[in-house]
Amino acid sequence: MSLHKQTVGGFVATAQPDRARAFYSDVLGLRLVTEHDFALVFASGGTTVRIQKVRELQPPSYTVLGWIVDDMEAEVDELTRRGVTFLRVPGLQQDARGIWTPPGGQKVCWFKDPDGNTLSLNTPEG
Repeated sequence: MSLHKQTVGGFVATAQPDRARAFYSDVLGLRLVTEHDFALVFASGGTTVRIQKVRELQPPSYTVLGWIVDDMEAEVDELTRRGVTFLRVPGLQQDARGIWTPPGGQKVCWFKDPDGNTLSLNTPEG
């Protein structure tokens, strides 16, 4: 088996498919590939993000999906212009944009989708 050579897809859940469709397409800029009774499927960076339609959702407290970006500040500024609010995490030293730089130099920041799922932006490792 060679899954390490295959494209991986991401999964997120929504109890509000109309709001999720608008957020992931209009705010985040992902291309809607298809929608059916069970999911919204978006294209992102050569892979798919499947937003599963569920009746009830208790979003987890941890990050469920993230994007690796080269220019963190530019991405944060653009998403902020589109209405995204970046989270402040108690105990972390985040800059004015909400970006945290842990030891090692990688940058990360978090925001929520309309269902309360935590999403992130990260700079490449190493």
